[in-house]
Parts: sequence; C-alpha cells; structure tokens
Amino acid sequence: MVNLIRKTLRQVEIAAYLLAIWSFLVLFLEPIIGFYTNYARVEFFTALANLVLLLLTILNRVLLGESKERHRILLFDVAMLILGSIFLVSQAKFVIFSLLIRQTYFILQYILFRAFEGKLYRWLTGNPPVTLMLSFLLVIIFGTILLMLPVSSKLNTVTPFMDALFTATSATCVTGLVVVDTGTHFSFFGQMVLLMLIQIGGLGIMTISTVFAIILGQRINLKLENIMYQVVGGSYAVNVFQLLKSIVLVTLVIESVGTLLLFARFAQDFQPMEALFLSLFHAVSAFCNAGFSPLGNNLVSYVDSLAVNLVITALIIAGGLGFSVIIDLQHHALKKDRARKLNLHTKIVLVTTAFLLVLGFTVFYLAEYNGAMRGFSIHRRILSSWFQSVTLRTAGFNTIDLSQIGKASVLISIVLMFIGASPGSTGGGIKTTSFAVLTLSVISLLKGKRHISVFKRRIHEYNFREATGLIMLSITIILVVLFFLMLVEPHAFDKLLFEAVSAFGTVGLTLGITPQLTVIGKLLITILMYVGRIGPLTMIYAFSTRAKQININYAEEKIPIG
Repeated sequence: MVNLIRKTLRQVEIAAYLLAIWSFLVLFLEPIIGFYTNYARVEFFTALANLVLLLLTILNRVLLGESKERHRILLFDVAMLILGSIFLVSQAKFVIFSLLIRQTYFILQYILFRAFEGKLYRWLTGNPPVTLMLSFLLVIIFGTILLMLPVSSKLNTVTPFMDALFTATSATCVTGLVVVDTGTHFSFFGQMVLLMLIQIGGLGIMTISTVFAIILGQRINLKLENIMYQVVGGSYAVNVFQLLKSIVLVTLVIESVGTLLLFARFAQDFQPMEALFLSLFHAVSAFCNAGFSPLGNNLVSYVDSLAVNLVITALIIAGGLGFSVIIDLQHHALKKDRARKLNLHTKIVLVTTAFLLVLGFTVFYLAEYNGAMRGFSIHRRILSSWFQSVTLRTAGFNTIDLSQIGKASVLISIVLMFIGASPGSTGGGIKTTSFAVLTLSVISLLKGKRHISVFKRRIHEYNFREATGLIMLSITIILVVLFFLMLVEPHAFDKLLFEAVSAFGTVGLTLGITPQLTVIGKLLITILMYVGRIGPLTMIYAFSTRAKQININYAEEKIPIG
C-alpha cells in the first residue's frame, strides 16, 4: 500500500512539473493565447488544475505519514490550497503565479539536494566564486522572466527581452540604470518585482543563499560560514546564525524607519496608499544603494526638501557603510563596557567615508556654483551638492539634471563612483578600504616607512596586494568594455566613460545616454553591471583559495620602479 502511495505521489509530482511549464506559458504568452481563444477561461482552468494537483499531493503525503520535518511544508501547502480556492475566481492569475513559485521551490530543492546524489550542492558550496556568479545569474534570469510578463507592464504587453534583462540586472546588481521609465512602463506588479530584486541584491546573494539553505533544512558547513564572513565582513567570533539575524534585523529596522520618515513628506503630495508605497520603495532602494525611483524625474522635484534629502542620504550612507560596521557601531553604543574600542575596519571605513563625502561636497559646490546650479539659492546649492556627493557613492538618485554638469564635476564623479562604498555593504565599486590602503601605502612611501600603518595598527602586506590587484583588474575591465562601447556607440568619450564607471560601480547615474544605447551597448553595460557587482568579491574569494604549493622560497631581487 505504501509503495502504491509513493508511486502515485511520484506521478503527481511529474504531472505538477509538466503543469508548471504550461502555467509559465499561460502567464507569459497571454497576448498570443488571448488572440486564439478565451484567455480568462484558459487561466481559470489552469489555476483549477494546479489546485487539484496540490490537493492530490496533500492527500498522498497525509496517507504516506511524512516525517515531522515535512509537517511545515504540508501545512504551507494546505494554506496555499485554501487561499488559492478563495481567490480562484477573482485572481486566477495570482493563484497560478503563487503555485508556480511553489513548484519552482521544489524543483530547485530537487536539483540542488536530490539530483546526482546532492553532488551539485556540494560542488557549489565547494566553489565560492562559481556559487556567487551562478546565484546572481539565476536571480537575474528569474527577474528577467518576471519583468517580461504582460502583467508587469502597465500596457499589459511583453517587455522586450533586452530591456527586461537590462532592468533585471540593474536591479539585482543594485545599480539603477534604466532603459525604460520605472514609473510609467512597469505596473504595480512589475515595480514589486523590481523591489524584490533590489532587496535580494542589496542583502547579498550569499546571505540570501544561506538563508535559503537553512529554510530547505540544510546544515551550514564551515566553508559556507567562511564565505558568509567574507561577504559581510563579519567577525569569526560571531555565530553565522547570529550574523544572519543581525543583518536581517538591521535591514528591517533601517528600512522601516526610513519608510516612516519619507511617508511624512510624500503624504503631502500623494494619496495615503500611494505615498506609503513610494516611501517603502525609496527607502529600500536608498538603503540598498540601488537608485530606482517610480517617480518620472527621480527626486528632482524634491531638490528643496530638507526631509527627503536628509533621509535618502542617511539611508544611502547607512547602506554603504557595510553590515559589519553598523553592527560594530551598535555593539559599541549599546554595550555596558564603554571602554570597548571600534575595530580597525570600522575606523578606516568611517574616516574614508567622511573624507570622500566632504571632498565630493566641496568640489561639486565649487565646480557647479555657476554651472548646473546657476540661479540656485544657497539652501538649494548646499542640499544639491550634499546629495550628489552622497549619491555618487553607488546610490544613483539625483536631484538635478546631471547632463548639465561640467567636465570638472564629471571627473570627480567618475573618481567617487569608481571608489564606491565599503566591503560587506549594499554598494559597489572597488570599496573604501581598497582606496584607503592604497592611499596609506603612498603616505608610507613618502614618509620612508617600510610598513603601512594607521591607528597604531599595521596593515598586512596581503591587504595591499589584494587592493592593488583589485584596482588594476577593475581598471582593465572598464577599459576593455569602454573600448567596445566606443566602437558601437556614437556618444562622446566622457559620457561613455561616465556610463561605464557608473555601471561597474553599480551607481546608476547617467549623463542621459542610457535609453539611447544600441542593443550591443545595452548588452555591454549589462555585462559590466554584472561583473561590477560580483567581480571584486569573486576576486577576493579566488585569491583567498590556495592550491597545494611546494614549500620553495626563491632568491629575492629588487628591480627599478618609476
């Protein structure tokens, strides 16, 4: 009897997988199906068939007497069956979509942990760079498919593949470059997809992947714990579960506070529900350093708003500091032992961030005083200069038209975008610590010191090799892509360079050429956004992996430099 139930369950699962393919086609090919037949009827019966198969799966699992570990899944399926039955008539499309997500969950679980005796999961966890690259790629592909759905656009049409791919990559890599207007092209569903991609990209794929593995009931091995520490810059003294808990808690608290503060301002211009959505969207987008905005002109309308400027910039800075820095500051502020000092990483990040913010503000204020800010009041000049100085640190929002800024501002913008945010943060770039280490090495050289030191601590030589390697490789990647951009795009060199650095640094600012890019140009920028987001991290993982080496020390010899 048990064997018969197991055999029936396998047949039901196979039927569910086939139905998942059909459900995907129903969601994706709505205009084509609607042209030949009654789409509403097809949609209804597809949703009904999904619910029937879900019911059969539940009955089989009950009769089979699943283990206690599977009880949560059983209860979840029962809840989905009840909700799906309630919304079957009025929201058949969302019933199909939610059940399709359920099937995708089980398909991924099967591929990762059951297929090939779990070798795929062990291979991925044993190859951190590959895991990171494939995780981002999988999320981008999933986001592209969702954004191409007719339900994602306000006109209920299929978004072109290249535009959907560009937007999904930009959101997942928390960049902010767009080829279609977020507010006018995408529907509420499409904007929610963007919000989901931004949140996943901001938290970091390895964080999400680790949480996902925990949800699937998998144990976290030592190697995966080490990867997590490297991604978020945590301390090995902290338990990985405690680290994940702190990251999620910090994110929810900061984004919630940001939402409430922005709601107080947006509620003056929009209806309550719309104001709430805009507040949530901008809070998440700002903290994740994404720069996406449903507003047609980004935040140009709020150039004079002290509240919007201060809240958005505070969220950007918080997201750009890195989770480990925020957690360290929290422990330092809340611990009873006030003598506890901040760690070296936190000190370097805070000092470097402050220096770059002041530098950007000063240069932008002076360079654009009679340029893009001509005719502005002192109040507006100060807010605009401060906002641009902050947003150039990989955020991508803007309160003035950047296509009007001068060459000097373009230069300093490129430098700030290239440096970017801090390790373990929601931002990109070569990171503030790489810039700090390189700067400290120059200072040490000028002072005639043999070692790099700061705050009465000596920086390890490996950090210097790591920083110089990342910077050189980053410059090389940008120049290679820029070369091909100059072959296919008619735009000026400075605009293309700005676009390339903005994409690599996951900033999202543009001098107005993004929507005008050719298909090849969009593809090149898409690749640059992807490489920029995973590149530096992947390089760190690759450098930290050591093959077995023979213990041989070669003779040392100096060569002329400079």
